[in-house]
Amino acid sequence: MKSRIPVVLLACGSFNPITNMHLRLFEVARDHLHQTGMYQVIGGIISPVNDNYKKKDLVAARHRVAMVQLALQTSDWIRVDPWESEQAQWIETVKMKKRKFREAKLPKSHNRHHHRELLRSLPQTEGPNQGKAVSRVPAAVPELKLLCGADVLKTFQTPDLWKDEHIQEIVEKFGLVCVGRVGHDPKGYISSSPILQRYQHNIHLAREPVQNEISATYIRRALGQGQSVKYLLPDAVIAYIKDHNLYTRGSSCKGNNTQNNLGKTS
Repeated sequence: MKSRIPVVLLACGSFNPITNMHLRLFEVARDHLHQTGMYQVIGGIISPVNDNYKKKDLVAARHRVAMVQLALQTSDWIRVDPWESEQAQWIETVKMKKRKFREAKLPKSHNRHHHRELLRSLPQTEGPNQGKAVSRVPAAVPELKLLCGADVLKTFQTPDLWKDEHIQEIVEKFGLVCVGRVGHDPKGYISSSPILQRYQHNIHLAREPVQNEISATYIRRALGQGQSVKYLLPDAVIAYIKDHNLYTRGSSCKGNNTQNNLGKTS
């Protein structure tokens, strides 16, 4: 039987804060890819956006990275990569994917050690070693696919938000795994875009059987109004938000009120 193609799922975005919905995206996408019989998801990576993205109410990256780390304490296959958030300036999604791609395709470069360590940190997801740490780098270079919700796929249609060449590079060179959301028509978004139509074979549409409409925007609003968000976020994240007084009306951790950058998921 033909061996499966190893895949690493990469989610880029604000994670402001990370919610249970963000975590579910990874689980649904992994199940979908495994059910195709073609892929083996060997790990997931969450890359919180840089502070210079200047999105409204964006708290400092150090807090967002810390919250993701807390949320992933119960995951044995997803990890956070703080590299993007630690850079001096904001980085477009396609450039983040290029960096990860180079790490995989150039084993003799200065990125070799980082890539090997990253893959060692990703656990097996199938077979007798499920849930156990990987002890060696897989023989095949893994494919890197961008993970997003259907709402992000819709933003490809927003004028001046994404560059056409970036959309094409993402779907042509890497591929997308898009998880459906209520009120969105991912098939319609694809059919209305010549670029997405051309590379639709590289776009995997995964259906979430349990509809989940948790949004970080709602979470921030609820917290600002003193309302409960229990069961919408991991308890450890809720405790962190409370301890650091984040997203409250008197919080001093909010970012800029402008959003004018290209090519980053929410």
